Amino acid sequence: MEKNLEAKKIRHLGRSSVLLSNGAVRLVVDPVGGMTPEFSIGRGSERLGAHWLPEFREETGAPYSEKTHGAFWKAKLLYNIAGDFLCSPNFGPDCVVDGVSHPAHGWTAEDEWTVEGLSVDEGRGSATARFSMKSPDASMPLRWDRNDQVFAGQSAYFSSVRISNSGNKPLSINVARHNTIGTPFLEAGCRISLSADRFIAAPAGTEFDATGRLVQGGEFSSLASAPLRSGGTADLSLVPGMIGSTDLITGAIPRKAGLGWSCVVNPKRGLAYLCFFPGAANLPEGEIALGFNDLWLQYGGRRFTPWAKTEGGEDRTYCLGTENAVGAFANGLEWSRANPVLLGNPTLVEIPAGGHRTLRYGVAIVELGADLVREGVAAVEAEEGAMILKGAKAFQRVSIGADFALARHLAGL
Repeated sequence: MEKNLEAKKIRHLGRSSVLLSNGAVRLVVDPVGGMTPEFSIGRGSERLGAHWLPEFREETGAPYSEKTHGAFWKAKLLYNIAGDFLCSPNFGPDCVVDGVSHPAHGWTAEDEWTVEGLSVDEGRGSATARFSMKSPDASMPLRWDRNDQVFAGQSAYFSSVRISNSGNKPLSINVARHNTIGTPFLEAGCRISLSADRFIAAPAGTEFDATGRLVQGGEFSSLASAPLRSGGTADLSLVPGMIGSTDLITGAIPRKAGLGWSCVVNPKRGLAYLCFFPGAANLPEGEIALGFNDLWLQYGGRRFTPWAKTEGGEDRTYCLGTENAVGAFANGLEWSRANPVLLGNPTLVEIPAGGHRTLRYGVAIVELGADLVREGVAAVEAEEGAMILKGAKAFQRVSIGADFALARHLAGL
């Protein structure tokens, strides 16, 4: 079988980027912030993209200038933001921790990654892009090594990130993947399911104070019954259109779970967008278990730039963040240090002095059978070299290595 594996540098929407492809899916990585503006699947002669590519994202390749761009974009992060990216050591707004200034969502989301190499291994059926980044502040001596991969015959990409601490004391940090989907994949009628079983909306005092419709700090046990500020409840599992509100909720993934996951099904297209990662149960030594499913429900409500074209204008941004994290909401490292446990799960990852920890992560677009399209995805399980998607009655075995055995073997991290 022809593998059609590629790993090469390209120009993508005015930017120097990296392309990984296996003939079925394409992943484009922008070294600036490690953003992934394209993750797409082939459907006949066309390609369908799942990742959010904001209308307001700068596409000339010009570097961010606070003087030139700050008034409209307000942050370097928003100038570059797209798709899925790594947030570390901060997950949330800019803050100062241990005397170190952290930008929004951390250096890994704002600074430029070094492209260490690209390779294709036809024998093993893999295409790999290797990146690295060092902390710009010697007071927090961290290094991130990231290997992104696609494998022949799998409609997914895998990302292994090793976080190393060269200092003489342990460092407690945030780690998150900020997956965000948008049109054409995202539309009203999509259905959300998560591995978390307890939920809480963002508390008062966050960016969602003026934009949200959910009870601030309200707890609930089902996405179908989130309490509203106006009274009653909303079913968050069903994606609406542009309703004029933006909220964030956090869900705790059970510690007994061997696999964490989040899923968005587009019934009209018969597709599922899946994020998956090792759970806390039976976690290999030295690896990181993301303990929270976060939903960023960006359905309007931000009447300021860059979300709106002008201050006070209509928010024109429609997207859905299916973020997975070790962090307290998206409130930042300072807030997590002050609140090290949320819904029973830790909000911090400790990187040992002179040591490292590794995050394994996968993202897939899956063609669903008619029964699963009708029932929806209620559970995702890992099997040797595969994943199992389960509905109320139906199930589907997919050749995507959710056990991470191949990713661990070939990533080199």
